[in-house]
Amino acid sequence: MKLPIYMDCHATTPVDPRALEAMLPFFTAEFGNAASRSHVFGWRAAEAVEEARTEVARLLGAEAREVVFTSGATESDNLALKGAARFHRARGRHLVTCRTEHKAVLDPLKALEREGFEVTVLEVEPDGRLDPGRFAAALRPDTVLASVMHANNETGVIQPIAELAAAARAAGALFHCDAAQSAGRIPLDVEALGVDLASLSAHKLYGPKGVGALYVRRRPRARLLPEHDGGGHERGLRSGTLDVPGIVGFGKAAALWRAEGEAEAARILALRERLRRGLLADLPGVRVNGSLEHRLPGNLNVSFEGIEGEALILSVREVAVSAGSACTSASLEPSHVLRAMGVPDDLSHASVRFGLGRFNTEEEVDHAVRLFAAQVRRLRALAPEAAAAPGRAAAAEGPSGR
Repeated sequence: MKLPIYMDCHATTPVDPRALEAMLPFFTAEFGNAASRSHVFGWRAAEAVEEARTEVARLLGAEAREVVFTSGATESDNLALKGAARFHRARGRHLVTCRTEHKAVLDPLKALEREGFEVTVLEVEPDGRLDPGRFAAALRPDTVLASVMHANNETGVIQPIAELAAAARAAGALFHCDAAQSAGRIPLDVEALGVDLASLSAHKLYGPKGVGALYVRRRPRARLLPEHDGGGHERGLRSGTLDVPGIVGFGKAAALWRAEGEAEAARILALRERLRRGLLADLPGVRVNGSLEHRLPGNLNVSFEGIEGEALILSVREVAVSAGSACTSASLEPSHVLRAMGVPDDLSHASVRFGLGRFNTEEEVDHAVRLFAAQVRRLRALAPEAAAAPGRAAAAEGPSGR
């Protein structure tokens, strides 16, 4: 077993060596610009991009021409939200989302509010799921767009997207889904889900950083205004020279999931359950945050009563985990996701997010259980008044762990 152990796959994943191998020629011999139409270097680059586009489309259950390459899910979210809202401004200015969304959705919506749009931000249930009835009730005749993420980046909780998208369509609104955490971890079929727009990042599914995609439905067509101008690349929706090596790696990563994903998800789920059972067996006062039934296979978000999560993470240097979203790791505020689920601030501060992935092993999981159990006991002993009666957070799942 090699140390340190990486268990933070919601922040990013290592590039699969097979994806890297596919990319390497496009840094050297195959260096052409995919927009160069007058010579073989450009033709070969463009062909590689289209092959990758087809693979990403297959990952999504979409058509290749519905895939727009971007720099990542954050850019895709901005293009989807701002592009759709501004295009349909004359028809309505009402937007709907939920409180546990990633900042890459919440912040663009705040920007749209400053432009005169009205945003309804819905509460979630204690298990982190959005009630479809509450969502449907929030839709109005002037609602032009709703956005709910497929799987949460902190808790791994999977939302009932098909029900939500159907309600949005019935109300005449477009539905956007941030699928950055679900693509490459669970099956993702945009037709079955009924979404109009979906964002994803290559680096969450063992591809390279700096490349992502936005799915844009063609039938019925989802209309957007572009965020970038200058050259008309990507069917006019995203101007700029394409990152050919990154896109090739993205395509290879998507193909690997389609070939191996079902078996991989089952193996990772078994590792997650081994980790969960090990921690609960060794320690009292442990709470699982979020639904276990509706959850990504590799996610375990737990609160250890009586300690600070950051102190625990810093004391277990052999295992790389996090206290929440990588995009907000500098913040001292309690997780907005856990707070929205009703988790008390002390337990929110005591939370740790494990993200297991393709390259983790049983030996690593068992080592992590031993290390975390030992350090939790040590930290509780240093502050016995805070952990005098561990048990308010249940030794099994708490109220949000259904």
